[in-house]
Amino acid sequence: MSLAYPKMWEAAGAEGRAQGARAAALSLDSLPVGAPARVVAVEGSGAVARRLMEMGVVPGAPVRVVRVAPLGDPLEVRVRNYHLALRRTEAQTILVVTADEKEREQEKTVARQP
Repeated sequence: MSLAYPKMWEAAGAEGRAQGARAAALSLDSLPVGAPARVVAVEGSGAVARRLMEMGVVPGAPVRVVRVAPLGDPLEVRVRNYHLALRRTEAQTILVVTADEKEREQEKTVARQP
C-alpha cells in the first residue's frame, strides 16, 4: 500500500479491514472487462504510484476496465468519471475488490460484530 494515506487509514481503523480485503483483492489487470470494482490499494513507492493516486486512483475509488487492446496492452480503465489508459504493469500495482467480494466482506464484518 502506498504511504500517502497511512494516517487516514489508522484514523478510520481500516488497517485490519484492509488486510482482509487484500486477501480477496485482485489486481486491476486481471479484472474482467465491464466488471465494477473499488480500489483497495495502490502498491509501489515510485513516481508512477504517486501519479496514479494524484489522478484519482485512491482506495475506495470506483473503477472498471472498459476495454483491452488487441495485444493486451494497454488497458482502458474508467476511474470515477473519466477514462485512463494504463500499461499492464501499472495496472498490476492496483489492487481492487469486485462489488460481489466487497458485499461479502461487509456481510462478514457485520456478522462478526456482537
